[in-house]
Amino acid sequence: MTWQKELDERARRQLLAEQMGGPAKIARQHDAGRLTVRERIAALLDDGSFREVGALAGKPDYDDAGQLASFTAANFVMGTGLIAGRKVVVGGDDFTIRGGAADAAIAGKQIYAEQLASELRLPIVRLVEGTGGGGSVKSLEQHGFTYVPVNPGWDRVVDNLSLVPVVAAGLGPVAGLGAARLCAAHLSILVEGTSQLFVAGPPVVKSGVGEDVDKEELGGARVHARNGAVDLIAASELEAFGLIRRFLSYLPPSAYALPPVLPGSDSPDRRGEALLSAVPRDRRKPYATRAILSSVFDVGSVLEVQRYGGSIVTALARLDGHPVGVVACDPYVAGGCMTAEGADAVTRLADLCTTFHLPIVTFTDQPGLLIGTRAEQRATIRHGVRAISAVYQATVPAAEIIVRRVFGVGGAGIVNRHRLVRRWAWPSADWGSLPVEGGIEAAYRADLEAADDPAGLLADIRARLDAVRSPFRTAERFGVEDIVDPRETRPLLCDWVRDAYAVLPVQPGRPSFGTRP
Repeated sequence: MTWQKELDERARRQLLAEQMGGPAKIARQHDAGRLTVRERIAALLDDGSFREVGALAGKPDYDDAGQLASFTAANFVMGTGLIAGRKVVVGGDDFTIRGGAADAAIAGKQIYAEQLASELRLPIVRLVEGTGGGGSVKSLEQHGFTYVPVNPGWDRVVDNLSLVPVVAAGLGPVAGLGAARLCAAHLSILVEGTSQLFVAGPPVVKSGVGEDVDKEELGGARVHARNGAVDLIAASELEAFGLIRRFLSYLPPSAYALPPVLPGSDSPDRRGEALLSAVPRDRRKPYATRAILSSVFDVGSVLEVQRYGGSIVTALARLDGHPVGVVACDPYVAGGCMTAEGADAVTRLADLCTTFHLPIVTFTDQPGLLIGTRAEQRATIRHGVRAISAVYQATVPAAEIIVRRVFGVGGAGIVNRHRLVRRWAWPSADWGSLPVEGGIEAAYRADLEAADDPAGLLADIRARLDAVRSPFRTAERFGVEDIVDPRETRPLLCDWVRDAYAVLPVQPGRPSFGTRP
């Protein structure tokens, strides 16, 4: 006597689960340009590494003899697998079964995935497509009752942000609780053309507020590419999976471990010759920030993680194989000023690095918080102060390269200037409470009005102030520690990062505050 009969029945049910919503629904998914959930998991994880949990959960239909006549799997597939040899938890919605809406055991499986990541301290990847909430209006009649809403497992969802890396990809229409699950992540990705994100879909919007829009108009990539709802837009699902794999490669499995250091493949002594002329002598001319980052960090290691920041570039990168967070100012956007979106990007980057113990490198060319009526309407000062607070709450080692401007509240708060930050200034550095160009005429108005040659006097004043604003004057007072050849930036930072990693906590753990999405 053996248990082979029961094992055969288990295998049959597993095959039924793998059929998902059936050939017609799978074909419809493919016709829409989207993979099925099982194809996604296979594409994301290392080959053959997926170990499914809960494949037998679903809605059975028994005949009069008590035998299983048909079986509809729960429309959430989850388990563990490997990404580049490192274990993760992965869970994805199955849109081929009731459009990803709630079904038998879906809430329990989602909750279990979050618990599994929490208890085993493993990164979690959510592949979101559908609502994932309380089901359709039709289900109310089927159940015969309604209920006070609760977000299933949300205590774990929130807590995991302070514990393990959380990545979410929106891979189709995502609404309601599904939208919240997408946004409650350290990195959220939306796929252009095939994915949309909204609180409620077009039919509900039309009924509720009278707007008649399609899914793309309501929540497509063009809507969310720059508003901060998601971090990155991918051109395809496969590109999204590549971004997930890269993002996780910089991070430890949990807040209780340190970031993975890779063998250095790029000389730490490499000098970026182009850096000598990267910043124009004319202070009004912008320059290519991303080219500077590419020249300083390990070749090919810079991964931008909040593309909506506009004037603020936030990224993960490596120095001699050591993962670090990066903040840099882009003078091509809003002159490099800190906007509301840029401030949000700084906040998220600072919180991410604090949670997972990544030192932060800041490339400063910050003329201050954005000014003007539009900036005031956007409450830029509130967003800016929140970003500064995040920077001051960060406990990881920090380094700063002052590339050009440091002015105003934004410049003062782009790093925590009340703690030791290893700092180097380039010869192009320029700093003060406000730019000289903005106040000469006002400060010297009486002198200029009384002068026989106002233009000549103005030129003379500018020359005198240019001498005073020289970074060497500041260095003489030890107001800045070092003025360096820009070509030495990489060797200096590679030397610093080894010291930074040496002082990371021997017993790392959670941040002192709860990480927020």
